[in-house]
Formats: sequence, C-alpha cells, structure tokens
Amino acid sequence: MRTNQPKTIYLSEYRVPAYLVDSVDLTFELFEEGARVHSVLSVRRNPDSDAGPAPLELDGDSLKLESLALDGKTLDEGAFEDLGDRLVIPGVPETFELTVVTWIEPQNNTRLEGLYKSSGMFCTQCEAEGFRCITYFPDRPDVMSRFRTRIEAEKSAYPVLLSNGNDVDRGDLADGRHFVTWEDPFPKPCYLFALVAGDLVEKRDSFTTCSGREIDLRMYVEPRNAEKCDHAMDSLKRSMRWDEDVYGREYDLDIFMIVAVDDFNMGAMENKGLNIFNSSCVLASQETATDMAFQRIEAIVAHEYFHNWSGNRVTCRDWFQLSLKEGFTVFRDASFSADTGSPTVKRIEDVTLLRTAQFAEDAGPMSHPVRPSSYMEISNFYTLTIYEKGAEVVRMIHSLLGPDMFRKGSDLYFERHDGQAVTTDDFVRAMEDASGRDLSQFRLWYEQAGTPVLDVSDEFDASAGIYRLTIRQSIPDTPGQSNKQPQHIPFAMGLLGAQGQALPLRLRSGDTDAPLERVLELTDAEHTFEFHGLDERPVPSLLRHFSAPVRVSYPWTREQLQFLMSHDPDGFNRWDAGQRLAVDVIQGLVGNPDEDAIDSRLVDAYRQLISDSSLDQALVAKMLQLPSEAYLIELSEAADAPAIHAARERVLKRLATALRDELVACYNRNHQSGPYRVTPEQIAGRSLRNTALSWLLLINDDEGRELASQQFRAADNMTDRMGALRALVNSDYEADRERVLSEFYERFRHDPQVVEQWFSVQAASGQAGRLPQIRALLEHEAFDWKNPNKVRSVIGAFAGQNLAEFHKPDGSGYEFLAEQVCRLDDSNPQIAARLVTPLTRWRKFAPSYGEQMKAGLEKVRDKAGLSRDVYEVVHKSLAD
Repeated sequence: MRTNQPKTIYLSEYRVPAYLVDSVDLTFELFEEGARVHSVLSVRRNPDSDAGPAPLELDGDSLKLESLALDGKTLDEGAFEDLGDRLVIPGVPETFELTVVTWIEPQNNTRLEGLYKSSGMFCTQCEAEGFRCITYFPDRPDVMSRFRTRIEAEKSAYPVLLSNGNDVDRGDLADGRHFVTWEDPFPKPCYLFALVAGDLVEKRDSFTTCSGREIDLRMYVEPRNAEKCDHAMDSLKRSMRWDEDVYGREYDLDIFMIVAVDDFNMGAMENKGLNIFNSSCVLASQETATDMAFQRIEAIVAHEYFHNWSGNRVTCRDWFQLSLKEGFTVFRDASFSADTGSPTVKRIEDVTLLRTAQFAEDAGPMSHPVRPSSYMEISNFYTLTIYEKGAEVVRMIHSLLGPDMFRKGSDLYFERHDGQAVTTDDFVRAMEDASGRDLSQFRLWYEQAGTPVLDVSDEFDASAGIYRLTIRQSIPDTPGQSNKQPQHIPFAMGLLGAQGQALPLRLRSGDTDAPLERVLELTDAEHTFEFHGLDERPVPSLLRHFSAPVRVSYPWTREQLQFLMSHDPDGFNRWDAGQRLAVDVIQGLVGNPDEDAIDSRLVDAYRQLISDSSLDQALVAKMLQLPSEAYLIELSEAADAPAIHAARERVLKRLATALRDELVACYNRNHQSGPYRVTPEQIAGRSLRNTALSWLLLINDDEGRELASQQFRAADNMTDRMGALRALVNSDYEADRERVLSEFYERFRHDPQVVEQWFSVQAASGQAGRLPQIRALLEHEAFDWKNPNKVRSVIGAFAGQNLAEFHKPDGSGYEFLAEQVCRLDDSNPQIAARLVTPLTRWRKFAPSYGEQMKAGLEKVRDKAGLSRDVYEVVHKSLAD
C-alpha cells in the first residue's frame, strides 16, 4: 500500500536488473466483480549483473496473490516473502519459469493506474509504474520482454478485446464468453503494455508505407462518438508519412490502433501498437471542437505515433532518462506541427508555454534538471521540464549541428540502439559520432536545473564603425544546486538599420558575403562580439526564433520595441517585441489604480496591426493577445495577482476604447463564408474575429453585444460559438451571460467533452467563476469527481486561469484548493499532486498572499495518510 513516507530514489544508485524476463504469457479473465490475471514469466539471471545469486524481487501494488509456481511446482508461503509492495523469492535457479495468479478489482480502481474501468470498458495505464497493479513483475523500463496476451470476457458486454501487437487467435467459450489472443513480436518494457475490453465502434482506414506495406489503421470509440474520428485518423496518416519523409522511420507492425477513453490521468499513451487516448485529445468535429482542439489533437496523435521509434523501439533505461523519449518526441511533434501549419505561430505557442509555466517550474521548489538526479514519486516528474525544456535541448542540438547532421545523428541513434533501453548520454553520443562535434559542455543542459539568464549590453564606436555586443550568462541557484557552470548556448541574432533593413554581420573588417543572421555560440561566462563596417548604431534583434530556453535582459526602449514590432524580419521577435512593450506598459500601471492613461505607442502599434491586412494574419492574431496574467506574475518579484489583473484589464479596456472602430472593422473583415476548414488562414481569421469581439464586450459596447449574440446563435462551428460564449460570459451583461450558458448546456449536455469546455469557460472567468459559483459547479449534475477531465475543467481552470479570484486577499481561494486536493488525494493522488501546484509558488507572491498560500500547503501536509505523490510536492515546497 502507499505510504506517506516515500523513499528517495537516486540516479547514482542505478544497477542493472539482476534478472531478465525474456517472454511474458498473460491471460486475463475479466468479470464484473474483478479480474483474474495469469502470468507466465520466462526468467533468466542477467549476465551483466554483479548481484550474484540474488533473490528474485517482483514489484506489486494492491494485488491479491492467489498462487505462485516455480517451474510448475506450487510455492507455499514459506518459500517466498510478501512485503506488500514486493514479492521476494530466494534461491531461484539460473533460468526458470514463474507462474503467478493474481486477483484485482478494476471497477474500484480510482487511481486509474494499471487495469481499471472507464464508462463500462476495461482499459490500462501502465506508465510509469502501473503494471505492478496488474501482476507481480520487475516493473522497470530496462526489463524488456516479448508479450503474448489472451483476453477472456463476456461477449455481449465486451465484444472488442484488444492488446499490443497482432491478433493471432480468437474464438468463443462457454457461458457466452469469448477470447482474443494478441502477440507482440517486439520486446518492450511492461510500461508499454495495454489492454482494452468494451462495447466499442471500430473505424478503419489504411496506410501504405514507403516500402509498400499495407498497414491496417483502427480507431475504437463509444458509439456516440463514431462521427468524431476523421480528424484524428487523417492526423495519424499525415504523421506516418511525415516520419518516413523527415526521419526515415517506417511503421513496423501490421496494425496500428487508437482507443478513446473518458477517464484518463494523462493526455495519451504510446503503448506499442495500441495507443490509448484521453477522449478530449482524440475526438473532434466541427460542431464540438475548437480550432485549438483540432490542432492539439493533431499534435498529440503525432506525438504518440512518433513514440513508436523514439520511445518504443528505443526506450529509456530508467525513469531518470524520461526526457530521452519525451523531449525528443516533443521536438519531433513540434517540427511536424510547424511543417503542417504556421512555423512562426507554432514557435510562439511553444515559447509562451515555456516562459509562462516551465520557467516558473525552474524557479520553484520542484525545480529539477532535464535528467533528474533523484525523485520520490516518478509520476511527479512528468513535467514541463522533462517535456518542453527537454524538447528545447534537442532543438538546440539541431541548431548547432544543422538539419543534415542532425538527421545523420538520429539515424545512427535508431540503428545503434534499436531494441535497447538507453540513456540521454547515448543520444548525445550518437549526435557527436555522426557529426564530429564535441558536445561535452552541452551535456550540462541535462544536468543543471534552472533557467540561464543572459545579461546583454552593447556599445557603438561610430568612428570605427564597430558595434560591440557583450553577453554574460548566469544560472540561478535551485534546490540542491548552486555555483553552476556556464552552458553551451546557441544565440541567434541580427541587427537592423534605421530604415528597418537587415545589416550584414561582419565579425571582422572586410568580410564579404556576411550573413544577415548569425547563431553565436556562448560557452564562457562572458563573451564580447564585434560587428564591423556599420555606418549607424543598429537596433539589436536578440535570441531570434527563441534559439535557447533562456531569459534575455537588455535595456530596449519603448521606441526600439515598437520599431522591432514593425520591422524585425524574424516573426517570433516581432511578436516578442510586442509582448515586451505590453509588459512594460502593464507593469507601469500595477499598484497605480488612479492611472488611467496608457502609452500612445502601444495604441499606435496595435492600430497598425489591426488595420494592416497585408501582414501575416496568423501572426497578427498572436500579437493581439496581451501577455497573460500568469506570465506577468512570473516576471514579478513579489506578485500581487489582483493588482496585476486590474492593470492588465485597464490596458485592455483602454486599447479597446481607443480602437473601437478598428475592432468592428476587423470583426466584419474576418467574417468567413463557405465550408469550415482547419487551415492556418481560416484559423487566423477566426482568432482575429473572436479577439476583436472579446475586446468590444470588455467595454460594454452595444454593437459588440449584438454581434456576440448573433454569432452565438448562427455559429456553424465550436470555435465561433465558444468565442461568442466566452466574450458574453466575461462581459458585464449578466442576463446575456446566464442565457447563453443555459442554452449552451442544454444543447450539448449529452456530450462530455463539450460539457468540459462549458465548465472551463465559467471556472476561468472572473465574472462567472467566483468561489460560490465554483462550488456550485462541483455540485452540478454533469460534474464527476472520478473523471480527471471534469476535475481539471473546474478546479484546475479556477486555480490556473482565474487568478484574480483564486488569489483573493482573504485567502478563500487557497483554502478551497487545499480542501479539494485533500479530497482527491484519497482517490486519485496523481491528479491531486498536479492540482496542488499553484500553492507551491507561495514564495513568488507578496507576503500577505504567500503566507496564506503556505497555510494551505500546511493543511494538505497535515492530512492523515497523505499519498507519496502529494507528500513529495508539498514537503519540497515547504522546505527551507
């Protein structure tokens, strides 16, 4: 059973497994009252282990052991030791067959780890340590086995029986039961095992690989979702083709399957050949999913498919190496999304998440390197650092090596380690060996936590025509790490002249054919670069494309930022200049409630953006989004969330008032006729239109109110319907708010994924999401404490997006969150540990807020029987 005193696991203590399991033969007897699991393990002593004749140790969690046999001989209780979380069998031979029979109760499994039931179907989630909740096994990723799985169940209730690999046998049994046997020819760790049994609709398609093999593609969903599969299936086929074209990776099985599950802790899982998805991450139609949901689904389908090679065929040796598969695969899915959509917009979206949330993680109590050195509960390390920062590390390797050498390195990595469980060092070594580059210093990105800070200063020697750029790097102390070494940082930059022209970057006098952009390589604590042959002082364009996950400090003036917004050839830096200008204006108003005026330069910049239809409208749509409150909090020293919210709202309302006519024109100009399509052009148009609408509603514009009501009634897609709903919900028009919320719910009450959106739009709203209203949502007929999506859509949206209400000065929001975390900890510790995160940043806030947040954490800490998941987060957050 779980304990509130978890043991710390250290990377330095890693040892190869004493025993290997070459094959696993599983039989599942599924019943309404539980499941009986028969496992037959072919075990041998590991020749690479120095443990000697050690006992066999198998992991287990919440299992009832019915029988245990070694080479066909039943073992009595004196022949083994049951330690609760481990089964220890001494005196085993060099090679042997172990037969284990366990009884489990999936219907009572609220943790959603191992085998559990969702909407009447059986399904699994075994990453990271869920397989031990099914049967006793060495549950670690470096034990790779071939699996054969037989599933038996009542045929009328569970006509579809799925597992990894290929369907090799099926038939009927007595008493109305039937069976299907699956065989996976590729060895895999047990965390990639999957099983599904249910009454599901099958949607089929096919894909022809580059070598001419025909792959059977299948999606399984509940009957009510049968019409929501097309986008995910198309995304899958595009992903398969892209992986062949860009990485040369061909799919290896005869069948690829996806199953949609309503109750799921994560987004999706890449189980070999049988991907299990959270329903919200795979089901979509024009009527039920927004543009953002369509894009998210495409990215997640791609991510899980790409894992077939970067995660399955080559997997991680231990959980400290988690970013080996996740960081690399996030980089791959981001590249895919950039290639199929707008590269600049995709980069902006990725960096927004990184700077708002991952930088906060880097600066918080749970800060850890991309390759952690220790953990208590591995579920807590499925973090933005592992995924997003890990992807940035791979992206930097790509920048340093160039696309051709990176492809050569990835080919070598896959060929060298196919069928193996390896480390981040093995990945970097393949890149070194393929390219001839020494990446020794670069490895520090995997070892050192925290976000590097680059302090940039410059000077211009007009008489010599030399511009000097000095860059100093430092990395803040983080828990357990101080006095860090300089890292190898690719720093892309350019220089602009007074007319907005790009200037040649001559590193020495007389350089010919000098590039207009360079990637400087920072390796020391301080570098000074000289650029020659300049007739005027340039405006620097720094860290183009966000070439490294760092903070840049440079004293740009507001005039320079406005200039870069209009002229920088790098789309990302144009957006970033706008963000910096808006941040500067908003920060100037924080704590100044009597200040009504805002800088006219910001108004002029936004007027130019809205009015110029010749600009990339996808980029304009992003540039019109002010920096989020979460990002503004992250930039603050002692944050006052309500004051930040008030300042940002004042800027929004002043902009909307000054640009009212331009907003109406923008709204009308972006009206779309013809069929709905998920294209960058249409997405940009809908985004601009809904942004304009939301701004008009902020200033109680009567024409905007009528436009929103008309759009809500006439919308033929969820993006426009949700855009109108959100604008009205966040307005002062209370009667309209209640009307559209009621109409929306009545229309979509039978669609769980849409109801989750309905919950979120209220919980994230300062108007509709005050604490009494949030508590009422928890009592709503559609809310379900056992469903992680419902919990996230209310509690997660309130604490993560409705920041002025969550951070109310009386501390009621903190008390509420602590109360809900304690409740959830008893049923689903993984979700509870993630939801408590907002309280862990208590040191980031002004003392009047921070002390109350700390009190909320202490309330959680003092809960009886605290899970390992929440224990680790809370105790690290309260540590001195």
